[in-house]
Amino acid sequence: MMREIVTRYGREGLGFLWLIGEPLMFCLGVLTLWTLMKPEYEHGVRVAPFIMTGYMCLLLLRHTVSYSVNAVQANVGLLYHRQVRILHIYLSRSVMEFAGASVAFIVVYTLLFVMGSVELPDSIVTLYCGWLLLAWFSTGLALVFAGLAMEFDVMERIVPVFMYLMIPLSGAFIMASWLPSGYRDLYLLLPIPNAIEMVRDGVFGDSVPTFYHAWYMAAWSAGLCLLGLALLARSQNKLEIE
Repeated sequence: MMREIVTRYGREGLGFLWLIGEPLMFCLGVLTLWTLMKPEYEHGVRVAPFIMTGYMCLLLLRHTVSYSVNAVQANVGLLYHRQVRILHIYLSRSVMEFAGASVAFIVVYTLLFVMGSVELPDSIVTLYCGWLLLAWFSTGLALVFAGLAMEFDVMERIVPVFMYLMIPLSGAFIMASWLPSGYRDLYLLLPIPNAIEMVRDGVFGDSVPTFYHAWYMAAWSAGLCLLGLALLARSQNKLEIE
């Protein structure tokens, strides 16, 4: 992790603080634009915390996946050391992105709280659980895409497009309660909105209706991790033969 921070951000300027500053700048920029363009409340939900919770979750997902696709190709020299395995490279990147996004989330939340735009979380446990479930899912999805990228070079081109297409389906800028009940059930078959709804439940509580299935998100996360580990094991064997 220390090597990854140095190689990505360098030792000059802010250095490793960019790990926090990068998602922080993204979130504050989007938050400022939405605040200027939208009224204070929309569908009975305050816009600032709504965008903050959605976009920080989206950043955690996108950065965890995006920075893991070519992780082995960028660090193949580390595999010369027998103690270092492919999984270590991916886990270090996932933990880095989780730590950076988590601190950025806390900073943005604190700023909004000082400004009076958000209250203290209604349920800190629910908020933590939703955030951790999303991190687990993001890691599993990153492992799957990384394993496929080691088999097929075209995945490095497909993954960024896939992540952009996921934005309208992620739940970052919409809530399940805004949809008709029939469409809502179909919408919640997508795993990501369940975690974001859970995060928003922890922030807003009963003042805003939320819909999610934590067990469903956990099942998806576990399944993706198992599939990702299997793909990486297969790719590692091929890499050792070569």
